[in-house]
Amino acid sequence: MKLLTLIVVAFTILSSAAQSQDLTGAWQSGPDENRSVMIVASKFFSVAVYNVKDKTYIGTYGGIWRLEKDQFVEVQEFNTLKPELIGTEKRTVIKVQKDKFSFSDGTSFTRIDNGTPGALSGAWLITGRVTDSGMQKMTPGARKTMKILSGTRFQWIAYNSETKEFFGTGGGTYSTVDGKYTETIDVFSRDNSRVGANLEFNFSIIEGGDWRHSGKSSKGDPIDEIWSKREKIGI
Repeated sequence: MKLLTLIVVAFTILSSAAQSQDLTGAWQSGPDENRSVMIVASKFFSVAVYNVKDKTYIGTYGGIWRLEKDQFVEVQEFNTLKPELIGTEKRTVIKVQKDKFSFSDGTSFTRIDNGTPGALSGAWLITGRVTDSGMQKMTPGARKTMKILSGTRFQWIAYNSETKEFFGTGGGTYSTVDGKYTETIDVFSRDNSRVGANLEFNFSIIEGGDWRHSGKSSKGDPIDEIWSKREKIGI
C-alpha cells in the first residue's frame, strides 16, 4: 500500500510538472480587433490586449501563476482592465491540450511558440544601469519594471503592485542572433505611432546569469541596462 501511494504521488508530481511545461511559451486569443497575447514563464505571466488593425493598445494584466490539478491559479500584480483584481487570488478551471488551452469561461488560447528559439525566455527585472559613473544597482520592490519573454515574443511592464499604479507597457516579437537582440513593436501603451518599429540592441549573458542590454530606446536615448531573472532574486 505504501509503495502504491508513493507511485501515485510521484505520478501526480510528474503530471503537474509536465502540464506546467506545456504552458511555457507564447499564446494568442481573439480576433485582430481584440487580440490577446499571453506570455508564460515558469512562475510568471503577462497578457497584452490590443487592436492589430488600428495599432491601438487596449489593456494588460498578469502576475504570478501556478497549476493545481485542473485549475489555473493566479495572483495578479497588474491589471489595467480590472484593477480591483490586483493582489487577489483567482482560480479558473483550465483544459490543456498540445497546442491550445481553454478556460471554463470559454476563453481559449492557441500556441505561438514553446519558449524557443530566443535565448532570453523567462521573466526578468531591471536591476542595474551602466552610466559614465559606473554600475548603478537597483533593488526591485513593489515598484517593478519586468520584461517577460517567450521564444519569439516579449512584453515589458512598469507597475507598482502595492499602490496598483501602472506606468506603461509595450510588446511584440524579438530575435537573438549573433549578440544582437532585435525587437519589433506590436503594441505600445504610450505611443502607438511606434508600432511596427524595429529596435536593435547588443545583448550578452554576463557573470551570474544576468542579461546586459545596450543600445538606444524607442525615443533614441542611449541605454545600458542589467536585467536579472525574477526567480534568481526571489521577487
